[in-house]
Amino acid sequence: MSNRTADAAHALYAASHQGILSTLSLELAGYPFGSVVSFAPDRAGLPVLLISSIAEHTRNLQADPRCSLIVTEPGDDGQALGRLTLVGDAEPVTTDGENVAARYYARFPQAADYHRTHDFAFWRLRPRKLRYIGGFGRIHWLDTTTVCRANPFDPAQEARMVAHMNADHADAMRDYCRLYGIDPGSARPRMSAIDADGCDLMLDKHLLRIGFEAPATTPDAVRKALVDLARRARAARSPA
Repeated sequence: MSNRTADAAHALYAASHQGILSTLSLELAGYPFGSVVSFAPDRAGLPVLLISSIAEHTRNLQADPRCSLIVTEPGDDGQALGRLTLVGDAEPVTTDGENVAARYYARFPQAADYHRTHDFAFWRLRPRKLRYIGGFGRIHWLDTTTVCRANPFDPAQEARMVAHMNADHADAMRDYCRLYGIDPGSARPRMSAIDADGCDLMLDKHLLRIGFEAPATTPDAVRKALVDLARRARAARSPA
């Protein structure tokens, strides 16, 4: 398995915010039960879900934590597109809850009221193995750390970088959107997260993953990567 394969699987995972969670059904013992869920990575890169205690999948997980989460590349030909299945065990989040909540609500701000109106709680999926299919004939089992990569920045560092971009560089983020083929129109992009491999931009409820050309593991390296992205975007807009 090449680094290129691991990078492609990670890129798909990082660009995804929704997938199909399959649990073991209580209602029909032994049968898989699939449901659509939203997720955000925690600081270790593991997917975190916010799910209701009355949901079928939550009751299933309480009885048996074994599950899988599949994310897919958007497009028309599902057999030719990338997909990634994370197979592992789910557990309620009992530590680092404040940071987990902050990262989740940065991606899904509308979910911040769920705790007030329903009995929702955070769950974390700890994958044992991941199955990546990058198209016809590109099929690999991968280890968790090759795909679910830890964020090198502590919460304060990440928050400062995100706040700076949102306060001072809205035009640059619009350019990032255009570089990735999305016209932001009059919408103001909002950066929600930064890690070594890129950043997350939100356009209303749409997640746009912006990848760096090389890993950036310090704030200075992130600044350089973001400046380079802006230059590339401006160059792409300039007449030949």
